[in-house]
This record gives sequence, C-alpha cells and structure tokens, in this order.
Amino acid sequence: MAEDRFEVGVVAIRRKLKSAWADHAWLPHSILPAVPAAKPWTSLGRSGEDELFYAGAFELRLHPSETAHYRDNLTSGRPSLWVALRPIGGDEHEVATVTADPYEGEALAGGIGEIVEAVPMPPELQAKIAAFFEANHVERIFFKRKRDRADPEALGRRGPARGNERGDEE
Repeated sequence: MAEDRFEVGVVAIRRKLKSAWADHAWLPHSILPAVPAAKPWTSLGRSGEDELFYAGAFELRLHPSETAHYRDNLTSGRPSLWVALRPIGGDEHEVATVTADPYEGEALAGGIGEIVEAVPMPPELQAKIAAFFEANHVERIFFKRKRDRADPEALGRRGPARGNERGDEE
C-alpha cells in the first residue's frame, strides 16, 4: 500500500524589498523531499540580497477522497505543493501547512495572515503521490440530479378557510 503521509523539508526565502514600509518579505521558496539534519531557520546561503533558510519539517498527508485533486495537480504541466507560512511574532514565522491538493491551496491563498505560495513539486514526491493515486483512486461517476416536476397547483388560489385547520381548540 502506498504511503499516505511523509515528512518534507520547507525552504523559505527572505527577500529584500525596495519599499518605504518594509525592508524584506518572507516567502515559501521550495520543498525538500526529505528532512535534513539542520535545525529550523538555519541559513542555507545568499543569492544577491536574498537569503535562503531551511524553515523546518512538515508532515504532508494524503487523503483517499482527494485523489482526483492530486491527479489534476500531477497532470497540470507544473505539479506544485502549496506552502503556507504563518507569522508568530516579530520577524519569526512557522510552517503552517503544506498540501498537494490544488483546490485546498487555492482556498489557503484566500485567507488573511498567512503567506501562501505554490512551489514546484520535487520528482520524488511526484512519484509518491502518483503511487498513492494509483493505489487509492476510485473513479466517481458524475450523476446529474433531476429536479422534481413542478406542482402547478402549489401556487394556485385557495378557497376560504373552513373552520379551524390547525386543530387548535377554541
């Protein structure tokens, strides 16, 4: 049976900004297919004015009911993982979530307070998610519901009330 959960490493970038309001921004940058021995928020090096950090580990979980979403992601031409960083005070952040479900990723992007980015999915993770899809996917047939036929008498005129129709005692 294919794995339904595995740990990944998250890399974030501290990007230099040219702004009067902020001098830098934190953004999810990439995913490591395995968790390194480094401590969270270890500097991985610089690229010009930007600096890369190992943000920490996160357990990516896959759910059998979302296999069609994973298929959509894998066949999109640019398989991605959505990473959310949450500010926890000052200049500190934590990895809030990592998901392979593109629809969940889109919903995360609509939230307030978290920094969400789609990052490329490493080939090793693509293989694991494809194996999970193959082991768990059940094609669900689309069933279009038919509406009940309208009752032409439902909105018709009613005659005068006869007695007490509610059954209350007088």
